[in-house]
Amino acid sequence: MIFRHSEDAGRFGVEHIANRTPPRKRLCHSTAMTAKLEWRISDTPVDYPSAVAEMEARVRAISEDRAPEMVWLLEHPALYTAGTSAHPEDLLEPDLLPVFASGRGGQYTYHGPGQRVAYVLLDLKARGADVRAYVHSLEDWLIRALSRFNVTGERREGRVGIWVVRPGGREDKIAAIGVRVRRWVSFHGVCLNVEPDLTHYRGIVPCGIARHGVTSLWDLGVTATTADVDIALRDTFFEVFAENPHF
Repeated sequence: MIFRHSEDAGRFGVEHIANRTPPRKRLCHSTAMTAKLEWRISDTPVDYPSAVAEMEARVRAISEDRAPEMVWLLEHPALYTAGTSAHPEDLLEPDLLPVFASGRGGQYTYHGPGQRVAYVLLDLKARGADVRAYVHSLEDWLIRALSRFNVTGERREGRVGIWVVRPGGREDKIAAIGVRVRRWVSFHGVCLNVEPDLTHYRGIVPCGIARHGVTSLWDLGVTATTADVDIALRDTFFEVFAENPHF
């Protein structure tokens, strides 16, 4: 599907960019650069309004060719965000955690310690402006990252995000997707549950889907660290976009 340029074009998620494969070692500090991409890691929690302001400023700079594209890995303090399709009745415990309105697509989601957020700011116009392909690549990125830990992540028709099948057949969500596009530059992105407090999900209907649960790597018995996940995300990001340079 090709979307016209508009602020509503990006109610999805994506990744892309990689002209060469980076070193496999963990970044020691917060930023590394390739020719067209900044790979940033924040080692301390970033409050949500500050992150949104940073993304919006970077979107303008990318659209005006004043800054490179960026992938930003971070954590937020415990909070809920309400996407553009959120239903008030899906906020089950309004006083449990702070709630922030978000311009991304989707409904309610949780962010907090132990969850890796990846904000992806890319020039989609340079890649065919195909939002559906952008989302597919983002899903592929998460699936490949999970495979590094021997976890099988899967897509589900009509359900955004990445899902795992538990013993007995129950399906739980392990990664969420919610992105916006402005001036054909993507922002917001994905989040992957590493070791969050899963009880915090009781305050919302995650992504408006009540009949399925949520899980994490640690809940599945995979005791990966955030550093382990960062390496997996970086390696598989560049794999996916080396194979799909135009999504």
